[in-house]
Amino acid sequence: MNKQQAVVNFNNILMSLLEEEEDEDNMLEFLTMKKKRKSTKPMFLVREQEGFYEKLIKGHLLNDEKLFREFFRLNLKQFNFVLSLVKNDISSEPYNRVQQPITPEKKLALMLRYIATGESFRSLSFSFRISNSYISKIVKETLEALKVRLMPIFLPNTETVDFKVKSEEFWTKWNFPNCILAIDGKHVRIRCPSNTGSLYYNYKDYFSIVLLAMVDANNKFVAVDVGSYGREGDSGIFLKSNLGKKVLNGTFGFPDANALPGSDTVLPYVIIGDEAFRLHTYIMKPYTRKSAKDDASKAVFNYRLSRARRVTENAFGLLSQVFRVFYQTININPDTCDSMIVVACCLHNMLREGYLEKNGSVL
Repeated sequence: MNKQQAVVNFNNILMSLLEEEEDEDNMLEFLTMKKKRKSTKPMFLVREQEGFYEKLIKGHLLNDEKLFREFFRLNLKQFNFVLSLVKNDISSEPYNRVQQPITPEKKLALMLRYIATGESFRSLSFSFRISNSYISKIVKETLEALKVRLMPIFLPNTETVDFKVKSEEFWTKWNFPNCILAIDGKHVRIRCPSNTGSLYYNYKDYFSIVLLAMVDANNKFVAVDVGSYGREGDSGIFLKSNLGKKVLNGTFGFPDANALPGSDTVLPYVIIGDEAFRLHTYIMKPYTRKSAKDDASKAVFNYRLSRARRVTENAFGLLSQVFRVFYQTININPDTCDSMIVVACCLHNMLREGYLEKNGSVL
């Protein structure tokens, strides 16, 4: 190789190194530079003037108790009571980019409207003038706070429940003795979460999360287990749940065995369920259809048990009728959906009790 060729090769190598260094500098600049924020849409900038909360709620609903109740499913006193429980948990402090953060009142109003109607976040975005991505954060934050605050009040520990009173209510209202609660499961329809395969796919041919509930004679939820996969059956969910374990080992809080009304026969107190559950000392289920068909006394027993057990169907029906999000396919994260179900059950109990109602009326 002559001297001239060596000089050319050296220059080529030098140029190549300089180009690589320049490319690295450009890449470093690209990675470190701040991404430009998208400009805020004009309709979000006029939230304080044109949003649902300012125009409709403050302008009209606060002055009309009936319309307020129809819109939120709670009356104004109930709304303020729930707000007082979570106001500190969902408050946001102003900062440089957001001088006027969304208030706790608006967050609670948005969440209640969502579970009352089942509207999509996109639809609520146009109404409340809040971006749909931020609405999902608001709903999650508010539901988690409400779950923590409402459960001790409206879904307390079963150890504090007087089950003898529950039994008397079942005997008085449904003519079934020594029964404290009825149990059943409800499949809450959801959109299939990513990478879950058939875990949430149930025998009814849709994706769901299971609400396993114990209900008293007044259609109120006393204990719930939420979050099981749709593919699981009610009996399997019950056996693995904390509620089921307490019932089966006798630590649920059952009163001592008592004589049936008008009889000397002493029997334990029980929870009644349908054919899906296993027969147990504390679990009563109907006779099989074949045996009841040939025995009139068994058929009468099945009729009375099914009539008493119907309180679970009543409770699920009332829950869905008031909070119509359960009529839709729920498209939120499963954990957030679990919180929403629990919060809806608590609010259902509050409404059933007529809490903070003028005349104590119930649903």
